[in-house]
Amino acid sequence: MSDNSPPSAQSFTHLVKSRHSVRGFLPTPVAPELLRQIFDLARWAPSGTNVQPWHVCVASGAVCERLRQGFTQRFDAGEPMHTDHAPDGRTGAPWQDRKRACARALYGAMDIEWQDRAGRGRAARRNYEFFDAPHAAFFGMHEIFGTQTASDVGMFAQTLMLAMTTHGIASCAQGSLRNYPDFVREVFNLPPEIKIMFGISFGYEDPAVPANRARTDRAPLDETVQFLG
Repeated sequence: MSDNSPPSAQSFTHLVKSRHSVRGFLPTPVAPELLRQIFDLARWAPSGTNVQPWHVCVASGAVCERLRQGFTQRFDAGEPMHTDHAPDGRTGAPWQDRKRACARALYGAMDIEWQDRAGRGRAARRNYEFFDAPHAAFFGMHEIFGTQTASDVGMFAQTLMLAMTTHGIASCAQGSLRNYPDFVREVFNLPPEIKIMFGISFGYEDPAVPANRARTDRAPLDETVQFLG
């Protein structure tokens, strides 16, 4: 970014690059008024033909605790994970290399060796504790929609996390929060047609948590974006 860039561009660049996945939160809840303000802003995310397919369930307080306990109990009991959508296929280079680099950054920050299976297990369990976040949001859409419309939900989620960042609220998008969708539907009294895609734990970052020191890089631009003409 050039020093001659307008202030709005510099601010947006800082916003995008300062957002990162946080895996340790303070217990302080986000004020309800601010919570509604942020989600109200996110609904202006782009959507094909303005269909706005996202169905978002936000848990706070006792509801969040019920979900946290339910997820960890199922994980500890070894309950098989049952997702509403098929998982990714088996990946090779370059995607597998990026996954491994991410794991090295995270486990390195937590001082966990790759051979430490118990340590990695404890790290995995933290996902189901929502990293102690006071809030968790679950993202779903009606089963009538397919892959094309699912991109709208992703755009909503990115808009939401950037809106959170502007207010000093940290977040962590988690595919693991789709692993027990029937439980999520039970808690929120959702019809079976609403399928859970992923979740986001959010709140105020706890800087004392070692995992929050982890940072990942991005692939070079020419590796992922093709310019012609």
